[in-house]
Amino acid sequence: MTMEWLRTSAFFGSILFALMGVLIFWLSFLIIDKLTPYNLWEEIVEKQNKALALVVAAMSLGICIIVAAAIHG
Repeated sequence: MTMEWLRTSAFFGSILFALMGVLIFWLSFLIIDKLTPYNLWEEIVEKQNKALALVVAAMSLGICIIVAAAIHG
């Protein structure tokens, strides 16, 4: 039984792709936040807008799926 994930190149490649995915997600969230007519973070955290939080959660999952597919494929 070999442990492929213990190879240095596989380990650091996984770390690199994870960091790239988080960075791309965060940048896309900031872009979408700038495109909306109000501050998403303020609306969700301070005003407790649950409907907007659900929309942002769905958007976040969609972006994450796209980033994961782009990195994997």
